[in-house]
Amino acid sequence: MAKVVREAVGWRRRGIAFLAGALSVLAMAPFFLWPVLFFTLPVLIWLIDGTSDQALAHAEADKATHTRAWRTSLKRAAFDGWWFGFGYFFFGLFWIGEAFLVEAHIFGWLLPVAVTLMPAGLALFTAVTAAAARSFWVPGLSRVAVLAVAFGVGEWLRGHIFTGFPWNVLGYALTQPLYLMQSTAVFGIYGLTLLTVLIAATPVIVLADPRTPRPGAKIVALTVTPLAALFIYGALVLAPGPNSFVDGVKLRIVQPSIPQHEKWLASEQPRIFAEHLRLSRISESGKQDDLEGVTHVFWPEAAMPFLPLSTPDALSAIGTLLPANTFLVAGALRLEKASVGDELRPSTLPKRQVYNSIIAFGPEGETRAIYDKIHLVPFGEYLPAQEFLEAIGLESLTRIRGGFSIGPTPRPLVSVPGLPPFSPLICYEAIFPAAVVQGEDRPALLVNATNDGWFGNTTGPHQHLHQARLRAVEEGVALLRVANNGISAVIDPFGRIIGKLDLNEVGTLDTQLPQPRPATIYAQYGDGLFLLCVLALSLTTWIIVQYNRYAAR
Repeated sequence: MAKVVREAVGWRRRGIAFLAGALSVLAMAPFFLWPVLFFTLPVLIWLIDGTSDQALAHAEADKATHTRAWRTSLKRAAFDGWWFGFGYFFFGLFWIGEAFLVEAHIFGWLLPVAVTLMPAGLALFTAVTAAAARSFWVPGLSRVAVLAVAFGVGEWLRGHIFTGFPWNVLGYALTQPLYLMQSTAVFGIYGLTLLTVLIAATPVIVLADPRTPRPGAKIVALTVTPLAALFIYGALVLAPGPNSFVDGVKLRIVQPSIPQHEKWLASEQPRIFAEHLRLSRISESGKQDDLEGVTHVFWPEAAMPFLPLSTPDALSAIGTLLPANTFLVAGALRLEKASVGDELRPSTLPKRQVYNSIIAFGPEGETRAIYDKIHLVPFGEYLPAQEFLEAIGLESLTRIRGGFSIGPTPRPLVSVPGLPPFSPLICYEAIFPAAVVQGEDRPALLVNATNDGWFGNTTGPHQHLHQARLRAVEEGVALLRVANNGISAVIDPFGRIIGKLDLNEVGTLDTQLPQPRPATIYAQYGDGLFLLCVLALSLTTWIIVQYNRYAAR
Protein backbone atom coordinates (compact mmCIF):
# COMPACT_ATOMS: atom_id res chain seq x y z
CA MET A 1 0.00 0.00 0.00
CA ALA A 2 2.76 2.46 0.91
CA LYS A 3 4.56 1.77 -2.38
CA VAL A 4 1.35 2.26 -4.38
CA VAL A 5 0.71 5.65 -2.76
CA ARG A 6 4.30 6.85 -3.08
CA GLU A 7 4.53 5.97 -6.75
CA ALA A 8 1.07 7.15 -7.80
CA VAL A 9 1.02 9.88 -10.45
CA GLY A 10 -1.50 12.06 -12.23
CA TRP A 11 -5.18 11.82 -11.42
CA ARG A 12 -4.63 8.69 -9.30
CA ARG A 13 -2.32 10.60 -6.99
CA ARG A 14 -4.73 13.51 -6.74
CA GLY A 15 -7.61 11.12 -6.12
CA ILE A 16 -5.75 9.32 -3.34
CA ALA A 17 -4.94 12.61 -1.59
CA PHE A 18 -8.49 13.93 -2.02
CA LEU A 19 -10.06 10.71 -0.73
CA ALA A 20 -7.75 10.56 2.30
CA GLY A 21 -8.69 14.13 3.21
CA ALA A 22 -12.38 13.48 2.67
CA LEU A 23 -12.39 10.39 4.88
CA SER A 24 -10.60 12.33 7.62
CA VAL A 25 -13.77 14.39 8.13
CA LEU A 26 -15.31 11.31 9.77
CA ALA A 27 -13.06 12.05 12.77
CA MET A 28 -15.06 15.25 13.41
CA ALA A 29 -18.53 15.87 14.84
CA PRO A 30 -21.10 14.40 14.60
CA PHE A 31 -19.35 11.13 13.66
CA PHE A 32 -16.27 11.13 15.95
CA LEU A 33 -14.81 8.14 14.08
CA TRP A 34 -11.29 9.34 14.86
CA PRO A 35 -9.63 5.92 14.29
CA VAL A 36 -10.01 6.71 10.56
CA LEU A 37 -6.98 8.98 10.99
CA PHE A 38 -4.88 5.87 11.70
CA PHE A 39 -5.20 5.22 7.95
CA THR A 40 -5.59 8.64 6.33
CA LEU A 41 -2.63 10.40 7.96
CA PRO A 42 -0.18 7.67 6.89
CA VAL A 43 -1.43 8.20 3.33
CA LEU A 44 -0.38 11.86 3.54
CA ILE A 45 3.03 10.80 4.86
CA TRP A 46 3.51 8.35 1.98
CA LEU A 47 2.50 11.03 -0.50
CA ILE A 48 5.18 13.33 0.92
CA ASP A 49 7.63 10.41 0.77
CA GLY A 50 6.79 10.07 -2.90
CA THR A 51 7.48 13.72 -3.67
CA SER A 52 11.03 13.19 -2.49
CA ASP A 53 11.48 9.97 -4.48
CA GLN A 54 10.12 11.46 -7.69
CA ALA A 55 11.99 14.73 -7.40
CA LEU A 56 15.36 13.11 -6.77
CA ALA A 57 14.83 10.62 -9.58
CA HIS A 58 13.96 13.46 -11.94
CA ALA A 59 17.01 15.41 -10.81
CA GLU A 60 19.31 12.44 -11.42
CA ALA A 61 17.83 11.81 -14.85
CA ASP A 62 18.32 15.44 -15.86
CA LYS A 63 21.57 15.80 -13.94
CA ALA A 64 19.98 18.77 -12.18
CA THR A 65 21.26 20.15 -8.93
CA HIS A 66 19.98 18.93 -5.59
CA THR A 67 18.67 22.43 -4.93
CA ARG A 68 16.39 22.19 -7.93
CA ALA A 69 15.28 18.72 -6.84
CA TRP A 70 14.52 19.99 -3.36
CA ARG A 71 12.40 22.84 -4.74
CA THR A 72 10.56 20.43 -7.00
CA SER A 73 9.79 18.14 -4.07
CA LEU A 74 8.41 21.09 -2.07
CA LYS A 75 6.06 22.03 -4.91
CA ARG A 76 4.85 18.44 -5.25
CA ALA A 77 4.35 18.12 -1.51
CA ALA A 78 2.34 21.35 -1.51
CA PHE A 79 0.26 20.05 -4.41
CA ASP A 80 -0.48 16.76 -2.61
CA GLY A 81 -1.21 18.61 0.62
CA TRP A 82 -3.63 20.89 -1.20
CA TRP A 83 -5.61 17.95 -2.58
CA PHE A 84 -5.70 16.34 0.87
CA GLY A 85 -6.93 19.62 2.37
CA PHE A 86 -9.43 20.21 -0.41
CA GLY A 87 -11.05 16.83 0.26
CA TYR A 88 -11.08 17.52 4.00
CA PHE A 89 -12.61 20.98 3.78
CA PHE A 90 -14.96 20.20 0.89
CA PHE A 91 -16.74 17.49 2.85
CA GLY A 92 -16.26 19.19 6.21
CA LEU A 93 -17.78 22.49 5.06
CA PHE A 94 -20.29 21.54 2.37
CA TRP A 95 -23.04 22.83 4.68
CA ILE A 96 -22.11 26.46 4.01
CA GLY A 97 -23.94 26.04 0.71
CA GLU A 98 -27.24 25.92 2.60
CA ALA A 99 -26.87 29.60 3.50
CA PHE A 100 -26.95 30.54 -0.19
CA LEU A 101 -30.28 28.77 -0.62
CA VAL A 102 -32.10 30.76 2.08
CA GLU A 103 -32.68 33.50 -0.51
CA ALA A 104 -31.90 31.37 -3.53
CA HIS A 105 -33.32 33.91 -5.98
CA ILE A 106 -30.56 36.32 -4.91
CA PHE A 107 -27.63 34.17 -3.82
CA GLY A 108 -28.30 30.73 -5.31
CA TRP A 109 -25.96 31.30 -8.24
CA LEU A 110 -23.06 31.68 -5.78
CA LEU A 111 -23.55 28.24 -4.20
CA PRO A 112 -21.16 26.32 -6.50
CA VAL A 113 -18.55 29.03 -6.03
CA ALA A 114 -18.91 29.06 -2.24
CA VAL A 115 -18.75 25.29 -1.69
CA THR A 116 -15.61 24.99 -3.83
CA LEU A 117 -13.78 28.29 -3.42
CA MET A 118 -13.77 28.33 0.37
CA PRO A 119 -12.40 24.75 0.73
CA ALA A 120 -9.89 25.53 -2.01
CA GLY A 121 -8.66 28.56 -0.09
CA LEU A 122 -8.46 26.75 3.24
CA ALA A 123 -6.61 23.88 1.55
CA LEU A 124 -3.74 26.31 0.94
CA PHE A 125 -2.95 25.97 4.65
CA THR A 126 -2.66 22.20 4.23
CA ALA A 127 -0.49 22.78 1.17
CA VAL A 128 1.87 24.95 3.21
CA THR A 129 1.78 22.35 6.00
CA ALA A 130 2.86 19.56 3.63
CA ALA A 131 5.55 21.70 2.01
CA ALA A 132 6.90 22.80 5.40
CA ALA A 133 6.99 19.18 6.57
CA ARG A 134 8.79 18.13 3.39
CA SER A 135 11.45 20.82 3.89
CA PHE A 136 12.44 19.11 7.17
CA TRP A 137 11.64 15.55 6.03
CA VAL A 138 13.81 12.80 7.48
CA PRO A 139 13.74 9.03 7.04
CA GLY A 140 12.05 6.70 9.50
CA LEU A 141 9.60 7.39 12.28
CA SER A 142 10.92 10.90 12.93
CA ARG A 143 8.99 12.17 9.92
CA VAL A 144 5.77 11.55 11.86
CA ALA A 145 6.95 14.09 14.44
CA VAL A 146 7.90 16.48 11.65
CA LEU A 147 4.38 16.26 10.22
CA ALA A 148 2.88 16.71 13.71
CA VAL A 149 4.79 19.97 14.22
CA ALA A 150 3.92 21.20 10.73
CA PHE A 151 0.24 20.37 11.22
CA GLY A 152 0.12 22.01 14.65
CA VAL A 153 1.68 25.24 13.40
CA GLY A 154 -0.38 25.17 10.20
CA GLU A 155 -3.65 24.80 12.11
CA TRP A 156 -2.65 27.60 14.48
CA LEU A 157 -1.98 29.87 11.50
CA ARG A 158 -5.33 28.93 9.96
CA GLY A 159 -7.00 30.02 13.18
CA HIS A 160 -5.32 33.42 13.24
CA ILE A 161 -4.41 34.96 9.88
CA PHE A 162 -6.92 36.54 7.45
CA THR A 163 -9.32 36.96 10.42
CA GLY A 164 -8.91 33.22 11.19
CA PHE A 165 -11.18 30.24 10.65
CA PRO A 166 -10.22 27.38 13.01
CA TRP A 167 -13.14 25.16 11.99
CA ASN A 168 -12.55 21.41 12.41
CA VAL A 169 -8.99 21.81 13.62
CA LEU A 170 -7.49 18.32 13.52
CA GLY A 171 -7.13 18.23 17.31
CA TYR A 172 -10.93 18.00 17.69
CA ALA A 173 -10.55 14.34 16.74
CA LEU A 174 -9.27 13.56 20.24
CA THR A 175 -12.07 15.30 22.14
CA GLN A 176 -14.63 12.53 22.20
CA PRO A 177 -15.53 10.70 24.41
CA LEU A 178 -15.74 12.98 27.44
CA TYR A 179 -12.62 11.51 29.07
CA LEU A 180 -10.46 12.60 26.13
CA MET A 181 -12.06 16.04 26.12
CA GLN A 182 -10.54 16.97 29.49
CA SER A 183 -7.02 17.28 28.08
CA THR A 184 -8.20 20.36 26.16
CA ALA A 185 -8.02 22.24 29.47
CA VAL A 186 -4.28 21.57 29.46
CA PHE A 187 -3.08 21.55 25.85
CA GLY A 188 -5.79 23.46 24.02
CA ILE A 189 -7.05 22.33 20.63
CA TYR A 190 -3.79 23.13 18.83
CA GLY A 191 -1.78 21.12 21.33
CA LEU A 192 -4.13 18.21 20.75
CA THR A 193 -3.37 18.50 17.03
CA LEU A 194 0.25 17.58 17.76
CA LEU A 195 -0.87 14.57 19.79
CA THR A 196 -3.45 13.53 17.19
CA VAL A 197 -0.85 13.24 14.42
CA LEU A 198 1.65 11.41 16.64
CA ILE A 199 -0.93 8.97 18.01
CA ALA A 200 -2.78 8.29 14.77
CA ALA A 201 0.04 8.15 12.22
CA THR A 202 2.54 6.06 14.16
CA PRO A 203 1.11 2.49 14.06
CA VAL A 204 0.66 2.08 10.30
CA ILE A 205 3.88 3.92 9.47
CA VAL A 206 5.80 1.63 11.82
CA LEU A 207 4.16 -1.57 10.62
CA ALA A 208 4.52 -0.64 6.95
CA ASP A 209 8.31 -0.39 7.23
CA PRO A 210 9.90 -3.78 7.92
CA ARG A 211 13.22 -2.05 8.69
CA THR A 212 11.82 -0.36 11.80
CA PRO A 213 13.49 -1.87 14.89
CA ARG A 214 11.23 -2.83 17.80
CA PRO A 215 7.98 -1.72 16.14
CA GLY A 216 5.86 -2.84 19.07
CA ALA A 217 7.79 -0.70 21.53
CA LYS A 218 7.45 2.36 19.31
CA ILE A 219 3.69 1.89 18.92
CA VAL A 220 3.33 1.53 22.68
CA ALA A 221 5.46 4.62 23.31
CA LEU A 222 3.87 6.93 20.74
CA THR A 223 0.29 5.67 20.49
CA VAL A 224 -0.84 3.39 23.30
CA THR A 225 0.82 5.25 26.18
CA PRO A 226 -0.26 8.84 25.31
CA LEU A 227 -3.78 7.69 24.43
CA ALA A 228 -4.08 5.80 27.70
CA ALA A 229 -2.66 8.81 29.58
CA LEU A 230 -5.32 11.08 28.08
CA PHE A 231 -8.08 8.67 29.11
CA ILE A 232 -6.68 8.29 32.64
CA TYR A 233 -6.26 12.02 33.08
CA GLY A 234 -9.85 12.59 31.96
CA ALA A 235 -11.14 9.91 34.34
CA LEU A 236 -9.32 11.53 37.27
CA VAL A 237 -10.66 14.98 36.41
CA LEU A 238 -14.24 13.70 36.16
CA ALA A 239 -14.02 11.44 39.20
CA PRO A 240 -15.46 13.98 41.73
CA GLY A 241 -18.75 13.92 39.81
CA PRO A 242 -21.10 16.81 38.96
CA ASN A 243 -20.06 20.28 40.07
CA SER A 244 -22.20 22.59 42.19
CA PHE A 245 -24.52 25.37 41.03
CA VAL A 246 -24.75 29.11 41.68
CA ASP A 247 -27.34 29.82 44.36
CA GLY A 248 -30.44 31.81 43.52
CA VAL A 249 -30.09 31.61 39.72
CA LYS A 250 -32.61 29.89 37.44
CA LEU A 251 -32.11 30.27 33.71
CA ARG A 252 -34.51 29.81 30.82
CA ILE A 253 -33.22 29.33 27.28
CA VAL A 254 -35.64 29.94 24.41
CA GLN A 255 -35.23 28.16 21.07
CA PRO A 256 -37.97 29.23 18.61
CA SER A 257 -36.52 27.51 15.50
CA ILE A 258 -37.77 30.23 13.16
CA PRO A 259 -37.06 29.17 9.52
CA GLN A 260 -34.36 31.42 8.15
CA HIS A 261 -36.28 32.25 4.98
CA GLU A 262 -39.07 33.75 7.14
CA LYS A 263 -36.93 35.64 9.60
CA TRP A 264 -36.47 38.86 7.62
CA LEU A 265 -39.89 39.10 6.04
CA ALA A 266 -41.54 42.29 7.31
CA SER A 267 -44.90 40.54 7.46
CA GLU A 268 -43.46 37.89 9.82
CA GLN A 269 -41.75 40.20 12.32
CA PRO A 270 -44.72 40.64 14.69
CA ARG A 271 -45.34 36.88 14.75
CA ILE A 272 -41.67 36.08 15.40
CA PHE A 273 -41.48 38.53 18.28
CA ALA A 274 -44.76 37.19 19.72
CA GLU A 275 -43.39 33.65 19.50
CA HIS A 276 -40.36 34.60 21.60
CA LEU A 277 -42.65 36.19 24.18
CA ARG A 278 -44.95 33.14 24.21
CA LEU A 279 -42.15 30.62 24.63
CA SER A 280 -40.56 32.68 27.39
CA ARG A 281 -43.67 32.16 29.51
CA ILE A 282 -43.57 28.36 29.08
CA SER A 283 -41.48 26.03 31.22
CA GLU A 284 -39.34 23.19 29.93
CA SER A 285 -42.22 20.81 30.64
CA GLY A 286 -44.54 22.84 28.39
CA LYS A 287 -46.54 24.41 31.20
CA GLN A 288 -47.20 28.15 31.23
CA ASP A 289 -45.70 29.61 34.41
CA ASP A 290 -45.17 33.25 33.35
CA LEU A 291 -41.50 33.03 34.36
CA GLU A 292 -42.25 32.26 38.00
CA GLY A 293 -38.94 31.64 39.77
CA VAL A 294 -36.90 32.35 36.61
CA THR A 295 -34.19 34.97 37.12
CA HIS A 296 -32.82 35.24 33.58
CA VAL A 297 -34.24 34.52 30.13
CA PHE A 298 -31.99 34.06 27.10
CA TRP A 299 -32.99 34.65 23.47
CA PRO A 300 -30.80 33.70 20.47
CA GLU A 301 -28.82 35.78 18.01
CA ALA A 302 -30.87 38.47 16.23
CA ALA A 303 -33.96 37.17 18.03
CA MET A 304 -35.87 40.31 17.08
CA PRO A 305 -35.62 40.92 13.29
CA PHE A 306 -36.03 44.66 13.81
CA LEU A 307 -34.43 47.38 15.93
CA PRO A 308 -35.80 46.85 19.46
CA LEU A 309 -34.10 49.88 20.99
CA SER A 310 -36.04 52.15 18.65
CA THR A 311 -39.31 50.19 18.86
CA PRO A 312 -41.22 51.41 21.95
CA ASP A 313 -43.93 48.75 21.63
CA ALA A 314 -41.29 46.00 21.77
CA LEU A 315 -39.65 47.48 24.85
CA SER A 316 -43.05 47.77 26.51
CA ALA A 317 -43.83 44.13 25.69
CA ILE A 318 -40.49 43.04 27.18
CA GLY A 319 -41.27 45.00 30.34
CA THR A 320 -44.68 43.32 30.56
CA LEU A 321 -43.06 39.89 30.07
CA LEU A 322 -40.48 40.22 32.82
CA PRO A 323 -41.46 39.95 36.48
CA ALA A 324 -39.59 42.00 39.05
CA ASN A 325 -35.95 40.92 39.39
CA THR A 326 -36.04 38.97 36.11
CA PHE A 327 -33.83 39.96 33.19
CA LEU A 328 -33.76 39.20 29.48
CA VAL A 329 -30.47 38.65 27.62
CA ALA A 330 -31.23 38.69 23.90
CA GLY A 331 -29.47 38.77 20.59
CA ALA A 332 -30.56 41.92 18.77
CA LEU A 333 -29.52 44.33 16.06
CA ARG A 334 -28.56 47.88 16.88
CA LEU A 335 -28.34 50.91 14.62
CA GLU A 336 -26.33 53.93 15.63
CA LYS A 337 -28.53 57.00 16.18
CA ALA A 338 -31.64 54.99 15.35
CA SER A 339 -35.06 56.64 15.24
CA VAL A 340 -38.50 55.14 15.64
CA GLY A 341 -39.49 53.41 12.41
CA ASP A 342 -35.96 52.78 11.10
CA GLU A 343 -35.45 49.54 9.21
CA LEU A 344 -32.31 47.59 8.36
CA ARG A 345 -33.14 45.69 5.20
CA PRO A 346 -32.75 45.74 2.35
CA SER A 347 -30.76 48.97 2.67
CA THR A 348 -29.34 51.27 5.31
CA LEU A 349 -27.38 54.43 4.76
CA PRO A 350 -23.75 53.27 4.59
CA LYS A 351 -22.52 55.87 7.08
CA ARG A 352 -24.78 54.63 9.88
CA GLN A 353 -23.12 51.90 11.88
CA VAL A 354 -25.06 48.67 12.41
CA TYR A 355 -24.11 46.20 15.14
CA ASN A 356 -24.91 42.57 15.77
CA SER A 357 -25.38 42.74 19.52
CA ILE A 358 -26.34 41.07 22.75
CA ILE A 359 -28.57 43.36 24.82
CA ALA A 360 -29.68 42.84 28.42
CA PHE A 361 -33.10 44.21 29.34
CA GLY A 362 -34.46 44.89 32.82
CA PRO A 363 -38.00 44.29 34.17
CA GLU A 364 -39.16 47.69 32.93
CA GLY A 365 -37.89 47.03 29.42
CA GLU A 366 -34.89 49.26 30.07
CA THR A 367 -31.43 48.53 28.66
CA ARG A 368 -29.01 47.17 31.27
CA ALA A 369 -26.00 46.15 29.14
CA ILE A 370 -24.90 45.99 25.49
CA TYR A 371 -22.23 43.95 23.74
CA ASP A 372 -21.46 44.56 20.05
CA LYS A 373 -19.90 41.68 18.12
CA ILE A 374 -16.18 42.09 17.42
CA HIS A 375 -15.38 39.13 15.14
CA LEU A 376 -17.57 39.39 12.07
CA VAL A 377 -18.19 36.69 9.46
CA PRO A 378 -16.66 37.58 6.07
CA PHE A 379 -19.25 37.67 3.27
CA GLY A 380 -21.96 36.93 5.83
CA GLU A 381 -21.84 40.11 7.94
CA TYR A 382 -19.54 42.23 5.80
CA LEU A 383 -17.78 42.19 2.46
CA PRO A 384 -14.05 42.70 2.02
CA ALA A 385 -13.69 45.91 -0.01
CA GLN A 386 -17.29 46.59 0.96
CA GLU A 387 -17.93 49.80 -1.00
CA PHE A 388 -16.41 48.48 -4.23
CA LEU A 389 -18.27 45.17 -4.17
CA GLU A 390 -21.55 46.86 -3.28
CA ALA A 391 -21.00 49.31 -6.12
CA ILE A 392 -20.91 46.43 -8.61
CA GLY A 393 -24.07 44.91 -7.14
CA LEU A 394 -22.84 42.32 -4.62
CA GLU A 395 -24.30 41.97 -1.13
CA SER A 396 -23.40 40.13 2.06
CA LEU A 397 -25.76 37.31 3.03
CA THR A 398 -27.41 39.47 5.68
CA ARG A 399 -28.21 42.06 2.98
CA ILE A 400 -27.41 45.01 5.24
CA ARG A 401 -25.89 47.75 3.15
CA GLY A 402 -22.51 48.80 4.45
CA GLY A 403 -22.22 45.60 6.53
CA PHE A 404 -22.00 45.31 10.27
CA SER A 405 -19.55 47.35 12.31
CA ILE A 406 -17.11 46.01 14.87
CA GLY A 407 -17.74 46.71 18.54
CA PRO A 408 -15.15 47.84 21.10
CA THR A 409 -12.17 45.57 21.73
CA PRO A 410 -10.92 43.78 23.73
CA ARG A 411 -14.18 41.92 24.34
CA PRO A 412 -15.69 43.34 27.54
CA LEU A 413 -17.40 41.22 30.14
CA VAL A 414 -21.13 41.79 30.52
CA SER A 415 -22.65 42.38 33.93
CA VAL A 416 -26.33 41.70 34.52
CA PRO A 417 -27.90 41.81 38.00
CA GLY A 418 -28.06 38.34 39.53
CA LEU A 419 -25.50 36.82 37.14
CA PRO A 420 -21.73 36.61 37.52
CA PRO A 421 -19.82 38.54 34.82
CA PHE A 422 -19.95 36.63 31.54
CA SER A 423 -18.11 36.68 28.24
CA PRO A 424 -20.58 37.25 25.36
CA LEU A 425 -20.02 35.33 22.13
CA ILE A 426 -22.15 35.79 19.04
CA CYS A 427 -22.29 32.99 16.49
CA TYR A 428 -18.86 31.72 15.41
CA GLU A 429 -17.00 33.86 17.95
CA ALA A 430 -17.21 30.70 20.06
CA ILE A 431 -14.88 28.71 17.79
CA PHE A 432 -11.74 30.77 18.47
CA PRO A 433 -9.56 29.22 21.20
CA ALA A 434 -7.85 31.65 23.58
CA ALA A 435 -9.97 34.50 22.17
CA VAL A 436 -13.29 33.90 23.93
CA VAL A 437 -11.87 35.67 26.97
CA GLN A 438 -10.05 38.96 26.44
CA GLY A 439 -8.77 41.46 28.92
CA GLU A 440 -7.51 40.80 32.43
CA ASP A 441 -10.72 39.74 34.17
CA ARG A 442 -11.83 36.12 34.04
CA PRO A 443 -15.53 35.46 33.42
CA ALA A 444 -17.58 32.95 35.39
CA LEU A 445 -19.70 32.08 32.35
CA LEU A 446 -19.68 32.04 28.54
CA VAL A 447 -22.89 32.96 26.68
CA ASN A 448 -23.04 32.00 23.02
CA ALA A 449 -26.04 33.45 21.14
CA THR A 450 -26.24 31.99 17.65
CA ASN A 451 -28.45 31.15 14.69
CA ASP A 452 -27.58 28.01 12.76
CA GLY A 453 -30.92 28.14 10.97
CA TRP A 454 -28.85 29.21 7.94
CA PHE A 455 -27.45 25.70 7.58
CA GLY A 456 -30.43 23.38 7.66
CA ASN A 457 -30.22 19.70 8.62
CA THR A 458 -26.51 19.32 7.97
CA THR A 459 -23.40 18.49 9.97
CA GLY A 460 -22.64 22.21 10.43
CA PRO A 461 -24.77 22.86 13.54
CA HIS A 462 -23.40 19.71 15.22
CA GLN A 463 -19.82 20.77 14.53
CA HIS A 464 -20.58 24.27 15.81
CA LEU A 465 -22.01 22.94 19.07
CA HIS A 466 -19.03 20.68 19.68
CA GLN A 467 -16.49 23.43 19.08
CA ALA A 468 -18.34 25.82 21.39
CA ARG A 469 -18.46 23.03 23.97
CA LEU A 470 -14.66 22.83 23.98
CA ARG A 471 -14.37 26.50 24.94
CA ALA A 472 -16.12 25.69 28.23
CA VAL A 473 -13.55 22.97 28.95
CA GLU A 474 -10.59 25.12 27.94
CA GLU A 475 -11.65 28.03 30.13
CA GLY A 476 -13.13 25.99 33.00
CA VAL A 477 -16.47 27.83 33.01
CA ALA A 478 -20.00 26.88 31.99
CA LEU A 479 -21.32 27.79 28.56
CA LEU A 480 -24.90 28.66 27.67
CA ARG A 481 -25.59 28.13 23.99
CA VAL A 482 -28.76 29.89 22.87
CA ALA A 483 -29.73 29.15 19.28
CA ASN A 484 -32.62 30.20 17.10
CA ASN A 485 -32.27 26.83 15.48
CA GLY A 486 -28.97 25.44 16.31
CA ILE A 487 -28.53 23.30 18.99
CA SER A 488 -29.17 25.09 22.29
CA ALA A 489 -27.41 23.60 25.29
CA VAL A 490 -26.15 24.16 28.81
CA ILE A 491 -22.61 22.87 29.19
CA ASP A 492 -20.73 22.63 32.45
CA PRO A 493 -17.01 23.47 32.87
CA PHE A 494 -16.06 19.84 32.12
CA GLY A 495 -17.95 19.72 28.83
CA ARG A 496 -20.91 17.75 30.18
CA ILE A 497 -24.17 18.67 28.49
CA ILE A 498 -26.69 19.07 31.31
CA GLY A 499 -29.53 20.20 29.08
CA LYS A 500 -30.12 20.42 25.32
CA LEU A 501 -32.69 21.39 22.70
CA ASP A 502 -32.03 19.47 19.50
CA LEU A 503 -31.93 20.75 15.95
CA ASN A 504 -35.37 21.91 14.72
CA GLU A 505 -36.85 21.56 18.22
CA VAL A 506 -39.12 24.38 19.43
CA GLY A 507 -39.16 24.88 23.17
CA THR A 508 -37.44 26.09 26.29
CA LEU A 509 -34.74 24.76 28.55
CA ASP A 510 -34.74 25.51 32.30
CA THR A 511 -31.52 25.07 34.18
CA GLN A 512 -29.36 26.15 37.05
CA LEU A 513 -25.99 27.78 36.47
CA PRO A 514 -22.94 25.54 37.08
CA GLN A 515 -20.19 27.01 39.22
CA PRO A 516 -16.87 27.67 37.44
CA ARG A 517 -13.87 25.51 38.26
CA PRO A 518 -10.48 27.01 39.19
CA ALA A 519 -8.69 28.53 36.21
CA THR A 520 -7.37 25.77 33.96
CA ILE A 521 -3.83 25.64 32.63
CA TYR A 522 -5.14 26.72 29.25
CA ALA A 523 -7.13 29.58 30.78
CA GLN A 524 -3.94 30.84 32.42
CA TYR A 525 -1.45 30.39 29.59
CA GLY A 526 -3.50 30.10 26.41
CA ASP A 527 -1.49 28.72 23.50
CA GLY A 528 1.77 29.21 25.36
CA LEU A 529 1.95 25.53 26.31
CA PHE A 530 1.24 24.56 22.70
CA LEU A 531 4.19 26.63 21.54
CA LEU A 532 6.39 25.01 24.18
CA CYS A 533 5.25 21.59 22.96
CA VAL A 534 6.15 22.57 19.40
CA LEU A 535 9.63 23.59 20.49
CA ALA A 536 10.10 20.50 22.66
CA LEU A 537 8.95 18.08 19.94
CA SER A 538 11.08 19.83 17.33
CA LEU A 539 14.17 19.72 19.54
CA THR A 540 13.61 16.09 20.52
CA THR A 541 13.19 15.06 16.90
CA TRP A 542 16.35 16.93 15.89
CA ILE A 543 18.35 15.23 18.65
CA ILE A 544 17.06 11.78 17.63
CA VAL A 545 17.88 12.40 13.97
CA GLN A 546 21.39 13.61 14.80
CA TYR A 547 21.97 10.62 17.05
CA ASN A 548 20.81 8.18 14.36
CA ARG A 549 23.10 9.81 11.79
CA TYR A 550 26.02 9.62 14.18
CA ALA A 551 25.29 5.97 15.02
CA ALA A 552 25.06 5.08 11.30
CA ARG A 553 28.60 6.28 10.58
